[in-house]
Amino acid sequence: MNILNKKYWKLSLLLLALLLGLIIIDLTLGSFHVGFLDIFNGIFNYDSTSTAELTVRVFRFPRVITAVLAGGALSVAGLLMQTLFQNPLAGPYVLGINSGSSLLVAISTMSSFYIFGSDFGIVTAAIIGALGAGLFILFCSVFVKNKVSLLLVGIMFGSFAGALVSVLQAYADPNNLKTFMLWSFGSLQGVEFNQLGVLAFVITLGAVLSIVLVKPLNLLLLGEKSASLLGINVKTIRFLIILATSILTGVVTAFCGPIAFVGLVVPNMIKMIYKTTNHYHLLVGSLIGGAMLIVVCDIAMQLLAPFVSLPLNALTALIGAPVVMWIIMKKF
Repeated sequence: MNILNKKYWKLSLLLLALLLGLIIIDLTLGSFHVGFLDIFNGIFNYDSTSTAELTVRVFRFPRVITAVLAGGALSVAGLLMQTLFQNPLAGPYVLGINSGSSLLVAISTMSSFYIFGSDFGIVTAAIIGALGAGLFILFCSVFVKNKVSLLLVGIMFGSFAGALVSVLQAYADPNNLKTFMLWSFGSLQGVEFNQLGVLAFVITLGAVLSIVLVKPLNLLLLGEKSASLLGINVKTIRFLIILATSILTGVVTAFCGPIAFVGLVVPNMIKMIYKTTNHYHLLVGSLIGGAMLIVVCDIAMQLLAPFVSLPLNALTALIGAPVVMWIIMKKF
């Protein structure tokens, strides 16, 4: 499993080139045309008197970069979950980690306490919720040996968290309820230019932690007993995987709302394209592939905007659900 294998780097470079092309296309789409010079100036040489540069700086560039960061983060989180549970249908959404984030964000926005009222507080709430949900699933894995049963536990936890959110919605102030509902639809518009650094920093932390775990992830494919015999502390690795997944999922959920299916679909597609079990290449491919998927979704939303307004979460589900059904029929 040589990380210097030229075949996989060529695939990654090809996907990266496609991603850059999609980013440029996405930046030009909108209510009026924006040229390449406007895009460059809007990012690097901002002039507040130029409508085109203002549009790029305030709206389009933050939206597109958020799409890249969110897609890559959710895909890596999904890959980590699938390796940990040895199940291609595992993911942060299926296992209830997104639901944990949503519950804490709901509490922070709709409860009378409003402890986490600031943007930083909402990010913190989402990460704590994701970590709590992940630790709960990990705790259950000690007692539930069957992987399918563990997935069902995750689904039930998600339903339970959803029920608590419904209770909060029933008693929430209408304005707070509207804020939460709009957040729950999923959106790339909520991140401002000056917040991109925070989002990128947190996602980078999760991605770096994932890369550090490449060797243990590869060994986990042999089974937990075999990995343990080869010197891997399985309990520690489990915790670190859950931590990385919680960071990646929590921060994306906080800024963009819950986005379904990305972490489930992309890792499976990358495995089929790369045809390797080396997580170094799979992580790189998942980062790029997830970014491509969300950017494609954003392009679709921009093209459909004159006719219909689709929430991001709905569009990813429309694309992801048929792919998941195909994966189920193919692998099971």
